[in-house]
Amino acid sequence: MIEIKVLRFDKQKDKKPYFKSFSVEKDKKMNIMDALNYINNEYNENISFRSSCRAGQCGSCSLKVNDEVELACKREVKNGDTITPLDFPVLKDLIVDKSEVDEKVAIMKLFLEDENYLKQEKEKSVEKINNKNKEKNPLIIPSVDCENTKKVRTCIECYSCLSACPVIKESANFAGPYFMRYISKFDFDPRDKEDRTTESIKSGLYNCTSCGKCGQVCPKNINSFSDAIEKLRALAYKKDLGPLDAHKAIKTTIMKAGRSIEPLGESFIREINKKKKNSKNKIAIFTGCMVDYRLQNVGFSLMDVLKENGIEADVPEEQVCCGSPLLRTGQIDIIPDIVRRNKRIFSDYDTIVTLCAGCGATLKNDYPNYGAKFNVLDISEFLVDKLNTDNMKPLDMVVTYHDPCHLIRGQGISKQPRDILNKIKGIDFVEMEKSDQCCGAGGGVKAGKPEIAEALAKKKALMIKKTDADKVVTICPFCQYNIQDGLNKEGLENIKVINILELLKESYN
Repeated sequence: MIEIKVLRFDKQKDKKPYFKSFSVEKDKKMNIMDALNYINNEYNENISFRSSCRAGQCGSCSLKVNDEVELACKREVKNGDTITPLDFPVLKDLIVDKSEVDEKVAIMKLFLEDENYLKQEKEKSVEKINNKNKEKNPLIIPSVDCENTKKVRTCIECYSCLSACPVIKESANFAGPYFMRYISKFDFDPRDKEDRTTESIKSGLYNCTSCGKCGQVCPKNINSFSDAIEKLRALAYKKDLGPLDAHKAIKTTIMKAGRSIEPLGESFIREINKKKKNSKNKIAIFTGCMVDYRLQNVGFSLMDVLKENGIEADVPEEQVCCGSPLLRTGQIDIIPDIVRRNKRIFSDYDTIVTLCAGCGATLKNDYPNYGAKFNVLDISEFLVDKLNTDNMKPLDMVVTYHDPCHLIRGQGISKQPRDILNKIKGIDFVEMEKSDQCCGAGGGVKAGKPEIAEALAKKKALMIKKTDADKVVTICPFCQYNIQDGLNKEGLENIKVINILELLKESYN
């Protein structure tokens, strides 16, 4: 038997929702839907929930398990599970009222409507087909436009993304991933007559942090940022309707100095290369702009950790910004040149090690689209099996870990950093609540929509406070800065956010 809890509520008779616990006799293949049916049959509970296809195709059974969005027909039930409805008005138990979404779709005119275009295309198609003596197909759409919307057209309307999105709860004018996906579908459809690009901007195009949570919970693996929002931002840039001024300033800085930020102190790369020796190393370090110009201590910590473990690596001096800030804000016209520059610099290395989650995700996921494919490893991937723990001194401290979005979802890395933390002597590692919830620093939001970044950083700070941690460990300079800002504003400046390399260096000193 296993124990699960279900949130019950009937607005006809209950004043407020309440949890009820049940014992379930679980077989090997029982999912959440099976468990709910079991409870109704064995306890005569009549818990209300939606279900239809039972195959993950209709999306009707979406709900939350342990506060994570899941499909009841796909998620295996486990001991201790807490089952709650999606974040919409509750009609009864696990059934929610989604009429607000449908009304918004109607208001935003998220449907194809252009009779003149359809008539013209039908005439063209008929003429073309008659000339070639082929079967009639009156609605021919160019293949490139079909490709741009192929992924987003697979949506099954489960609304899981709306319930999982962290920004919706902090930004009233952000329509959310479901609607941005819808807008993009029509913006790339040549038959549509509406000004969808302007509509996307009004609907909060630049409010998304690119956290990828929508893609994680989507039964069809639609990442509304990369599959829709990022493309809409590129289209807005092409039409000279975006991005925000703060984003334009970043592009100017990159074009001028090859970095997304202005120098603050001596460049880490230049300082390291003052003592450069001729080498035949096949491992190169991709520092990223923040480590080079803001968090130089992370870079120096890296060199000390590598030395302690007998590892040699180059830090190529000519490397430039990976281009992530431009890709995420739609300013993609100079990306080919950036990729070519970094490709020339790193092409002779067997392995490229990154110190920033955003840089790593960009090199792994975006560079291949521009003809540059490297063997890229995050620093946690690279070090996890190479650390010499014999030389470590015990550290008496409590630490917690924040999962950067571009590491856990962008690269699928969560275990390796934790394995490293568990190897450090004297560390009491405590997991925080929702360690993978976005801190608000990504997608150009920290620069362009600081109020959203601040609100999400506050939530993260309150999660950290509950752990009683002395330090917060992460592997993203942007997360490091934003979470520290959030802690400071909550009067928790005694808790320091550090890179995992800084903690490793401390353990070796």
